[in-house]
Formats: sequence, C-alpha cells, structure tokens
Amino acid sequence: MPGFVPDRRSLLLTLAAGSAVLSARGADAVGAPERIPLWPGEPPGGGGPQGPPVRDDSGAVKNVAVPVLEVYAPETPTGVAVLVAGGGGYARIGMVKEALPAALWLAAQGITAFVLTYRLPGEGWAAGPLAPLQDGQRALRLIRAAAARFRIDPARVGVLGFSAGGHLGGLIAARSAFRAYDPVDAADDLSARPDFATLIYPVVSLEPPYDRTTTRRSLVGETPSPAASRDWSLQTHIRSGCPTLFLVQADDDAVISPEHSRILDAACREAGVPVEYHRFAVGGHGFGIGRSEAPVALWPRLCRLWLTSVSVMR
Repeated sequence: MPGFVPDRRSLLLTLAAGSAVLSARGADAVGAPERIPLWPGEPPGGGGPQGPPVRDDSGAVKNVAVPVLEVYAPETPTGVAVLVAGGGGYARIGMVKEALPAALWLAAQGITAFVLTYRLPGEGWAAGPLAPLQDGQRALRLIRAAAARFRIDPARVGVLGFSAGGHLGGLIAARSAFRAYDPVDAADDLSARPDFATLIYPVVSLEPPYDRTTTRRSLVGETPSPAASRDWSLQTHIRSGCPTLFLVQADDDAVISPEHSRILDAACREAGVPVEYHRFAVGGHGFGIGRSEAPVALWPRLCRLWLTSVSVMR
C-alpha cells in the first residue's frame, strides 16, 4: 500500500495528543485522504526499496517504495493549496507528529493540504539526494495540474515543511528554476515554483559549524566536500524573486541550532526576499503545530494572519 494513510482512529489520536487544534468533529469533516501517485511509472532513475512503507512507534514512515500525495480537502475550499512535508532527517518522515496535524489544521482553514510521502536518499534510489527534490517539484506540478478538480487557484500554491521537510520545502522554493528531472508528461510543463513557503524549525545550512545534523549525513555523507555542503545549503540559493517565506524556530532547539533560521532570515533580507521570522524562547524541536503549554503554540495563528497579509488568504 503506497504512502502512509492513517485510519480514523489514528487521526483522532493524533489530534488528542495535544499538538493539533482540530476537534474530532473536524477530522470527520475532512474525511479519508485521496492518494495520488507522483509518477506514472518508476521514479526517475529507478532503484529504491521494496515492499510497503514501514511506520515506527512515533508514526514516522520509511521504506518509501512509491512516493505519493495524500489530499486533505476542506468542505469549503478557499482556493489555497499547501504541500506538506514532515521531517526526519531524510531518514524517515514525521507523519503523525507533524504532517498529519498540519494537514488537518490547514483543511480547517479552508486550505487544501497535500501531504507528501517523498523518497529517502538512503533507500537505494539512483537519484540519491536529488530524489526528494524531484518528488517535491513533481508534487507542485501535479497540484497545479489538478487545480480545477480540487478548486485550487494555481497562483496560490505553497509549501509547509518541518525540520528536514523544511529543508526540502526551502529547496523547492529556492531552486524552482532548476529542473531536477526530465519531463514525463504534460504536468511537467507547469511551474514547480511555490507562491509562498512556511518553514518550521528548518535545516538550512549543511556547512560547518551547523552541519551536525542527520540531514547533512543523509544528503552529502559523513565527509562531504565544501562544494557539496554549500550547494545543498538553502542560503546558497536565496536570491531576488524567491517566494515569500514564513519561518518559525525556538531558541532552545537542541536538535537544529536556531542559527539555521537566523541564517536564512539574513539571506532573505540581503536578497530582498520578503520574510517573516518568529523566534520563540521555548519550544525545543519537533513541536509540530504547537505545544499547548508554550507560546510556540501561537505559530499557526500567526501563520494564518501572515497568509492574509501577503494576500494568499482573502
């Protein structure tokens, strides 16, 4: 079975865990997600694992043999769509703690959420570290190709990523002019540039001294060249014309240094890219859409206001 699709009980348990802001009634309203395979055949270059995806005790997914989109469609769509990417250092994908609560929150705002189950570089894909970016670019194009069916405005399509998923979302935003794969069908004539990007405690730099992350090891290995580390760092690719960004990170993040978000914020300001950066004193890493006992739980509300301020929500 491609992708990780939770049953109704899993969704409700996710919401009850405290990081989600929807009620069980809201989860029922969204309904079961539709699954859309990213590729008509095998992904570019082939390779990869065999068998169904594997879910660990935290609800994170690995062994991704078939990358897919899972669509969480609101009852009354606003025309906005968001591609959601959970984190996990490109070694797994945080579904239950990050991607699924975010998708349900987005759907509650009238935003059509597309949860991305992307290929992991360490699982034998010929494309190696390009595999997740290929999937991300393809996903944006498929969302726009399906705009009429899902009542989406193709000029209001964004990305939301957590941790390594934030790195992927940043790559999708900053490297949209780079074609990561050869076209496979008519959908690939469409733009892979998101109109906005929301990055939550993202991995940004793969360069020293901020390179002590699983993301760095997954993408460029244990002893990368300076050129490889630079090329896979988000700040390298920020330039005028990049989509507007919304950044969130806690100063007490012990997994991804808060310097990552500060580096990206500075790069955006230097390049003239609109950016809104919210620093929270307390929150740690992996807080998803917020921990109710900490001010970091405010970020979804701030994001909703920001989407209105940049004319995405109307």
